[in-house]
Amino acid sequence: MCLFPLISPKIDDNSFKFIGLAHAPGYVKSLCFVMKIRQNKPKFRLIRWWPAVVIIGGFTLALTVIWSTGGDNQQDRVLRTLSGITITTILLVAWALLFSRLAKRARLVIFGGLVAVAVLFSACFSFSQFSGNMMPLFEWRWAKRTLPTAESQAPKPGIEPTAHPLAKLSFPQFLGPSRDCKVPGPGLATDWTTQPPETLWRQSIGPAWSGFAVAGHHAVTQEQRDENEAVVCYNVQTGSVLWLHTDPGQYKTAIAGEGPRATPTIHDGMVYTLGATGMLNCLKLATGKPVWRRNIPTDAGLKLDDPVDQSGLSANRNKSKEWGYASSPLMVDDKVVVSAGGENGRSLLAYNTATGKPAWAGGSSRAGYSSARLAKLHGETQVVIFNQNGLAAHSPKDGSIRWEFNWNAPYPHVSMPVTLPNNRILISLGYGKGSKLVQVDFENGSFAVRELWKSNRMKAKFTNLVFHNNHIFGLDDGIFACIDAGRGHRKWKDGRYGHGQILFRGSHILVMAENGDVVLLEADPEQHVELTRFAALDGKTWNPPALADGYLLVRNHREAACYKLPLAKPAEVAAQ
Repeated sequence: MCLFPLISPKIDDNSFKFIGLAHAPGYVKSLCFVMKIRQNKPKFRLIRWWPAVVIIGGFTLALTVIWSTGGDNQQDRVLRTLSGITITTILLVAWALLFSRLAKRARLVIFGGLVAVAVLFSACFSFSQFSGNMMPLFEWRWAKRTLPTAESQAPKPGIEPTAHPLAKLSFPQFLGPSRDCKVPGPGLATDWTTQPPETLWRQSIGPAWSGFAVAGHHAVTQEQRDENEAVVCYNVQTGSVLWLHTDPGQYKTAIAGEGPRATPTIHDGMVYTLGATGMLNCLKLATGKPVWRRNIPTDAGLKLDDPVDQSGLSANRNKSKEWGYASSPLMVDDKVVVSAGGENGRSLLAYNTATGKPAWAGGSSRAGYSSARLAKLHGETQVVIFNQNGLAAHSPKDGSIRWEFNWNAPYPHVSMPVTLPNNRILISLGYGKGSKLVQVDFENGSFAVRELWKSNRMKAKFTNLVFHNNHIFGLDDGIFACIDAGRGHRKWKDGRYGHGQILFRGSHILVMAENGDVVLLEADPEQHVELTRFAALDGKTWNPPALADGYLLVRNHREAACYKLPLAKPAEVAAQ
């Protein structure tokens, strides 16, 4: 037995003689050396850094590959980046706790700190939804909002709630009078620093992605209020609730958020609304009293007991079980038209405006999230809609299909079709797919459609585009861009406004940015010119704005506001 390590701190020949091992074999002496070294080995061990270096280096390389070769799909890049961050974080934590050779106390501190941060974060914040680029968003868990009610804010009897003549204010439907993002009216002042917008009111509102429809001093939108879908009418001037109508129903998903999606339509003293669950209402504008209602999934023949499908691509497309109905009602003569998504000839449904009785049904395409609009093609007025299967035109008389253009991409179809001169229509998709311009021809009594060009230079994910002076303006995956309508070539791309919404007035483009800012741009095909901006809302804003004369109504899933925008002086209007 080697006793040397126990009795002598110094290793020499005398030490071996002392313990009687002077003539021991060399391997015995070597063993004693090893045992002595191990006993006197310092407690501190060098930290093993190379795994952390490899992990961080691999993540850096992965980021380089993702953002240099990821194509035009911005969302895919973001999702891959988030996945990389998650995997890298897990690997670094595993290295620190198991393979780093850190002292036990240091590892306990790291583990305890991570647990404490996770518990504290979950106690203070809750997951809300995703941004337009699929970044997770969180909200303060204990934040409470008091929503206005008709009882608490009703104007006093006999007193006119506004001091201004608002009777002529009009923004009757989604994206303006013609559903093309173009708003008539006087020019706007272009310097909001010296002439800041006047805040008329700003207050909490129930969650939804609906916008405002305006008629006179009535501004109508949809909200989620507890377990009810609500149609709420606000006073434009004061923000007071004039009336409120509710229907049982609640829609919420992690990706799509909570509440109704569609913007109301005001027509001939009535309000027409489509909730996320598929409830179509006709209400009196003055009082909010119901006139009639219809259940769209039932009328479309969709199975109400189908399982929830968040993909948005199920064969039996029950929208109330996926991302929710989002089609804003369209008025056609004495009928109201909505996208239903029923197959077997019930994709698009029309109802009598007075009675709510079915007028016609047509098409068999699965529903998208785009709304129908009117287009005059070769002298014939048609109902045009960008469904999941592609672009289709219906007769407003009986709903029959006049022509179809297939673009059945496996992504939600949201952006409105844009009509161009000479019987052309532009359609656009996000997710890296781009835009297509189609030509509608009419020969020998029938319509035919052909593709003129396809471009990845304009990708409208769930925003909308505007046509002006033979150019297309809009948000290309969150960055403002301009392309030539003739060939689809990009003119410029600049200005990171996120997945917001736009309106066009005079020679200017009003951008409702995703972060809540309102930005005024020059509609210049040669360069990006930002004229002015102000912070209108706080937080993610996907809702379309409404602009009636100088009154700008904006909202998101938490708050709403009305601003009086300064109008341009006569000399400025002449210059524009």
